[in-house]
Amino acid sequence: MRVIFAGTPLNAAATLIALKKSGIDIVGVLTRTDAPMGRKKILTQSPVADAAEVLGIPVVKANQVDESALSQLQSLNADLGVVVAYGAFLNETTLQSLPKGWINLHYSLLPDLRGAAPVQHALLQGLGSTGVTAFQLDKGMDTGPILLQAPTVIEPDENAGRLLNRLTDLGVSVLLELLPSIAAGIAKQTPQDDSRATFAPKISRSHALIDWKQSAMSIQQLVLAMNPEPMAWTTLDEESFRILDARAYRGDYLQASPGTIQSIDEKVLVACNSGALQLINVQPAGKNEMSAADWYRGVKNKENLVLGS
Repeated sequence: MRVIFAGTPLNAAATLIALKKSGIDIVGVLTRTDAPMGRKKILTQSPVADAAEVLGIPVVKANQVDESALSQLQSLNADLGVVVAYGAFLNETTLQSLPKGWINLHYSLLPDLRGAAPVQHALLQGLGSTGVTAFQLDKGMDTGPILLQAPTVIEPDENAGRLLNRLTDLGVSVLLELLPSIAAGIAKQTPQDDSRATFAPKISRSHALIDWKQSAMSIQQLVLAMNPEPMAWTTLDEESFRILDARAYRGDYLQASPGTIQSIDEKVLVACNSGALQLINVQPAGKNEMSAADWYRGVKNKENLVLGS
């Protein structure tokens, strides 16, 4: 079975490499066009494009599948399309362009957490488990019939980056189990129950701003969900102050106004509306990532130190 792989970011590149090494006949790759990256805005191709070049697979670059891109894809004479974080919807014409259609790998147990950011929202909601779903693409947003799912427990203190890495590996296993049954024409489709659907919309930097009037556990979930992107942040003396890692403190309640920083037993704590948050790794404006303890030792005026100010 000849397969087109559509994807863009690093986890999609890892999936592409794993599928190719496992013997899947990937005859072409669809990825987004080169984009400016870094402070110098250097035009850079996607991780999937990099991987495809190394693997010697033809690449089609398009942010939307227009007539030109579709013509290039059809020339590959593929049977099936596999989508992993391509980053754009496929139109009806594209969905009907391959004999076996297109399938998508989604990092949740659909119909839970439909949308662009299921990994982050699973952590934001404090869920104890999640998983991956392979489903047949239709014109809706993550609404197509389910082909195969695999659950996993969310590990304690796991951030979005680590969880995505595990789900990527799990997704590869799901695809390697599913693709032979699609090739043989025996894959079973199960319609989703739309009444159970929940949603995971795209995350922006504004969503990562910490509200110290929330509970310590809610803020811990935010910190874990926002790492590595866009990273939870607050302000200190009107400058951005990123919090890369933190935990709800299990010691005595910190009696102070929300956002107030105190050090207890060499732990850097921030008062919240309910409980206190222990800072573990931080990044002050204009500086590199460092432990919260190292940062606090370097602060000259420790009195009236308040985050969110």
